[in-house]
Amino acid sequence: MAYDRYIAVCKPLHYGIIMNRRACIQMAACSWTASVIYSALHTGNTFSLPFCHSDTINQFFCEIPQLLKLSCSDTYRRELTALVLSMFLVLGCFVFIVVSYVQIFTAVWRIPSEQGHQKAFSTCIPHLIVVSLFLSTGGVAYLKPISDSLSPLDLLAAVLYCVVPPLMNPVIYSMRNREIQAALMKLLHRLIRSKNKTSITLLYLCFFYN
Repeated sequence: MAYDRYIAVCKPLHYGIIMNRRACIQMAACSWTASVIYSALHTGNTFSLPFCHSDTINQFFCEIPQLLKLSCSDTYRRELTALVLSMFLVLGCFVFIVVSYVQIFTAVWRIPSEQGHQKAFSTCIPHLIVVSLFLSTGGVAYLKPISDSLSPLDLLAAVLYCVVPPLMNPVIYSMRNREIQAALMKLLHRLIRSKNKTSITLLYLCFFYN
């Protein structure tokens, strides 16, 4: 998405040529391949350990830090490996995003018109919101010390990290679409009207029975 925004803002006349179907498929395939390899390494690294403690984890899904706590062997090297892999992937993506947006903002400041600034920023804001939401919730979930008992804050952080970013992605990216905006406005008007009708009906019933 950062590269897509970079092409859209910095090279708008070449967008259709650069971001063609083949390029999109290649980027999606690279993303999926990296995700599968990353998940396979974590899974193999975790389940090669012997487990001899309780089979109950303090989480609502099989989170790796919670699974490592169930092992009866030394997990320091496994935790260090998982941390290095995670930091390598996260820092690589983060550096790529930062470099892309430095180029974008440099190009935006060269645009003479205020309308051009607003259009360029409105193009980038949805992706920045999604990235900020994902990084902030992931940081809260994984950069805190692992506790022996699951607190409500830990559960909330895990839900925010696992559920909220994927749930909000289509909403955030679709809000710039005028057709979706019009559909949402119609839905809100219908909800308001139905709510008003329900309130009027309840008032009438209360008045009638009283």
